[in-house]
Amino acid sequence: MSVTGGKMAPSLTQEILSHLGLASKTAAWGTLGTLRTFLNFSVDKDAQRLLRAITGQGVDRSAIVDVLTNRSREQRQLISRNFQERTQQSLQAALSGNLERIVMALLQPTAQFDAQELRTALKASDSAVDVAIEILATRTPPQLQECLAVYKHNFQVEAVDDITSETSGILQDLLLALAKGGRDSYSGIIDYNLAEQDVQALQRAEGPSREETWVPVFTQRNPEHLIRVFDQYQRSTGQELEEAVQNRFHGDAQVALLGLASVIKNTPLYFADKLHQALQETEPNYQVLIRILISRCETDLLSIRAEFRKKFGKSLYSSLQDAVKGDCQSALLALCRAEDM
Repeated sequence: MSVTGGKMAPSLTQEILSHLGLASKTAAWGTLGTLRTFLNFSVDKDAQRLLRAITGQGVDRSAIVDVLTNRSREQRQLISRNFQERTQQSLQAALSGNLERIVMALLQPTAQFDAQELRTALKASDSAVDVAIEILATRTPPQLQECLAVYKHNFQVEAVDDITSETSGILQDLLLALAKGGRDSYSGIIDYNLAEQDVQALQRAEGPSREETWVPVFTQRNPEHLIRVFDQYQRSTGQELEEAVQNRFHGDAQVALLGLASVIKNTPLYFADKLHQALQETEPNYQVLIRILISRCETDLLSIRAEFRKKFGKSLYSSLQDAVKGDCQSALLALCRAEDM
């Protein structure tokens, strides 16, 4: 959502759903993802098709893409196990480059995929803030707990220990608080007094010694409450909260707070912005494209597509067609699914 004239404007997806009478009933669609459970699923048939795809003359990449981008993650897990039992090898061993990375990500359990992305980011300082905020702030509490458990199992270290050793200051406080997973759940009751208290606390938080006040507000309050806080902050100060962040914070702390504010206000738009940025680079940032399209294709990629089209005047599908080259193009387009007119 965006702030316009002191009010929160509905997202394009909400506008569409409201006209269909489904604004509060997305379950009627089952999902806002682009990838659904395949109803006529046969793990044996799929495993056999994939085996044929890698044992003929050359690898049939289109067959691999067709199977894996039309099955849910649970179905892909069954296919992966069946294939390995038949061949004693992994499917991705027959591939290379970005298509290999896509297939590996599609076949991994969600928590394993997230844990690996988080670990890689924390050990590579150029992407730590961006990826850590994305994973720690956009996963559901059960998803986050499982991710952190897998992180400890796979790397023999707690994620919070890596966060502590690789970051510092306000950024460290933010990431540790997000990893703790202590955000309030929305009770349906608006606490006007708490919202006013939070606005006043953010306004008073002047100078380095009081900047830590922002951390509990941003990481403990539920999104519905924070949207109200952001709105009241703008009306009280005449300044959008993002502008205040830019004035008061610098470097990684600023990037983290701006990213977190974007997630809170409109998560699909947050991802649309990240996809657009990844496509605007001289060479598309395939790691970002792969991570977002795979992690969101079964949850809210339809919403992300709608926000992308609304903000940038061009569909995500067309943008991928224009920017992405090579074997991985068909896989990413299959995850995106369709054009938005």
